[in-house]
Amino acid sequence: MCGMNSVRSPMGAALMRRLFPRGLYVASAGVRKGEADPFTTAVMDEQGIDLTRHRPQTIEDLEDTNFDVVITLSPEAHHRALELTRSMAVSVEYWPTPDPTLVSGSREQILEAYRAVRDQLAERIKARFGWTPTGN
Repeated sequence: MCGMNSVRSPMGAALMRRLFPRGLYVASAGVRKGEADPFTTAVMDEQGIDLTRHRPQTIEDLEDTNFDVVITLSPEAHHRALELTRSMAVSVEYWPTPDPTLVSGSREQILEAYRAVRDQLAERIKARFGWTPTGN
């Protein structure tokens, strides 16, 4: 979960699905709906992950909110998740993650910021959920 469901949370959800393709329910949402972000689509495409069909949504838009863990990537999302899960048996974890939309400069500098977020999320997911290569 992040502020707007257009950059960090879609990246994290897509990476989670790629790394753990079976047995998990994964969804991404934001505090507010954002707009699809072309830089997000581009850096995920570099990894062979297609986000062209991603449509930003809020936590209230999710059909299923029965989660064991909610990972928040921005302070705003963290506060909202804690508020929403007060009476639920769910763990909420805050992973401070830079917002690459705040980076300015050349197209390549902006893409580098998005790649850094993507790679940071992949490493956090692997470490937190015990990912090991399958050898495929």
